[in-house]
Amino acid sequence: MAQDSMLKFVGRAQAYPAKREADARAEDFAEIAARYAPPTAEDQAGRCSQCGVPYCSVHCPLHNHIPDWLRLTAEGRLREAYELSNATSTMPEICGRICPQDRLCEGNCVIEFTGHGAVTIGSVEKFITDTAWEEGWVEPLVPGPARGQSVAVIGAGPAGLTTAEYLRGHGYDVHVYDRHDRAGGLLTYGIPGFKLEKPVVMRRVERLKAGGIVFHEGFSVGEQA
Repeated sequence: MAQDSMLKFVGRAQAYPAKREADARAEDFAEIAARYAPPTAEDQAGRCSQCGVPYCSVHCPLHNHIPDWLRLTAEGRLREAYELSNATSTMPEICGRICPQDRLCEGNCVIEFTGHGAVTIGSVEKFITDTAWEEGWVEPLVPGPARGQSVAVIGAGPAGLTTAEYLRGHGYDVHVYDRHDRAGGLLTYGIPGFKLEKPVVMRRVERLKAGGIVFHEGFSVGEQA
């Protein structure tokens, strides 16, 4: 047990990424919080108690394999952590930024109930996939065998983008229609940059476009066709 990288919540305090200095934040609309440095992310992941019944996963709408990728992060196996995180989520770095973890995974973390402070799941999730982008681990979208069938997705918000990605992966020709001039829906137009910077959204959109998904932006279905 002494050599285990996990179960460190008793002797290691909860620590979220530091906020940028107020003077710096006043000069732009960039995200408020900085990102973990690798040792800090690994240390915070190691606070996980590895519950037999992981309430964090139970209360996650995607049922992400949270304890498993926390362990991989704590062990420094970041590429494996990313692959596992990506297996259940098409945009984990976005979920790590905007998902209401305080009501879902972190709010139901067992060590939160013991007074030790929840594992900082969202911040670790953001760290994992931001690192994956920087290291080139995020693979292109590869279409499945062509089916010769076309599907229209109306709305390029998070649900539409996820639907388009899965359909393309199964070999469909996918066309996404959105009335706005950029894809992303709420991610682009509803959430301010200090919470979710727009280049984070656009790199996901560009990945979908590179995978052959056709976006019809500025197209209002029902009015123009």
